[in-house]
Amino acid sequence: MADPKTYTATCSAPVNIAVIKYWGKRDTSLILPTNDSLSVTLDQDHLRSVTTASASAAFEAGDRLWLNGIEEQIKDSKRLLACIQECRKVRKSREEADASLAKMSDLPLHICSENNFPTAAGLASSASGFAALVATLASLYSLQPTLSTSDLSRIARQGSGSACRSLFGGFVAWQSGTSPDGSDSLAVEVAPKSHWPSLQALICVVSDAKKGTPSTAGMQQSVATSPLLQHRIKNVVPGRMVEMGKAVQAKDFDLFAEVTMNDSNNFHACALDTSPPIFYMNDTSRAIVQLIEEYNRSSIEETGKRRVAYTYDAGPNAVLYAEEKEVPTVLALVRHYFPNADFDDTFNLLGAGANASHRGAQAPAELPSGLPKTFNKDIIQVHQPGSVRRLIHTRVGDGPRTLHKAADADNVGDEKESLVGPDGLPLRLQRAKRV
Repeated sequence: MADPKTYTATCSAPVNIAVIKYWGKRDTSLILPTNDSLSVTLDQDHLRSVTTASASAAFEAGDRLWLNGIEEQIKDSKRLLACIQECRKVRKSREEADASLAKMSDLPLHICSENNFPTAAGLASSASGFAALVATLASLYSLQPTLSTSDLSRIARQGSGSACRSLFGGFVAWQSGTSPDGSDSLAVEVAPKSHWPSLQALICVVSDAKKGTPSTAGMQQSVATSPLLQHRIKNVVPGRMVEMGKAVQAKDFDLFAEVTMNDSNNFHACALDTSPPIFYMNDTSRAIVQLIEEYNRSSIEETGKRRVAYTYDAGPNAVLYAEEKEVPTVLALVRHYFPNADFDDTFNLLGAGANASHRGAQAPAELPSGLPKTFNKDIIQVHQPGSVRRLIHTRVGDGPRTLHKAADADNVGDEKESLVGPDGLPLRLQRAKRV
């Protein structure tokens, strides 16, 4: 008897960083947000989750999942189950409508997912992880074009709210919607990756440890106890969504920076207004804020415009946005006040020489020339080496990519991208056993 056929797909998905924050749910089971949000998708050649899903009757133990080489129990995660069940449901309906399709929806699944960045450290790992899961199942089950990308975002939302935004590249809005069933709570593209190519990001990794208060628990504490959050939902976010949309469409960095920083500060104020208060930022985080505010203040005096924007999600790590021409100055400022941060410039955006010179142990860099005349060099002290552990220089990126597929059609992509072997078990574990 022939071995059962195995169907496999592998996809990657990016991190997105919200510039108008999502904080709080009006429905915790469907993950329906209390307000709209807007994010920038970062290039997944730097930060991404990769997921492989295999379906085969040979998987006698049923559905299994490995995350970064460690097996997790699917039954213990209602969110994970929701995403898998929704994708299977759509595949099942397609199979019933088209008898020529392989009967895949009832086959056991082996799912393997890996991040190339720390999990639960405030770098949107759950967003890219669930987006990669849904993109992979959609590829495995050939759900598009039956489902649009916004339709898929509704499914990813049930795994992690911000995951819906990682289904798109560029600039993405998550519309909170009003329907109780969540049918109108989905992500839409505001502008594609190609719209604003000069916008870049410098991520200051202050800590890659798991945060003390997970986002899911923190936001519901805020919903229950923060009067400031209720004001934010009703009176602050709607206007900021309009302003941010205008800034993106016009590529108006000064307005983009103003709204981004104001919204980040308001979000963290809501965290502090929670009972008990939630502290996602630390002393290094706040020092970065002081530095950027001083740089922008002196720049406004000289040119009338801001040059950098900071934003913080639910963690201590800063994401700094700047136009391409400003990045070398911003980098030099950060490396002066926060020495010895390993620098990662995968795209070589600053040139080969700059890339090499920013790696490894470093003394404080010289302050850049050309700073505004009124810039206060003593605004913060030079910090202890390692206060910023790592610097990641990246840019606006695209949405999920299908890296490999062997399902209804012939092989697509590179089979070496698969995270599982022919037996459906993680290759990472198999390599570890051989060492």
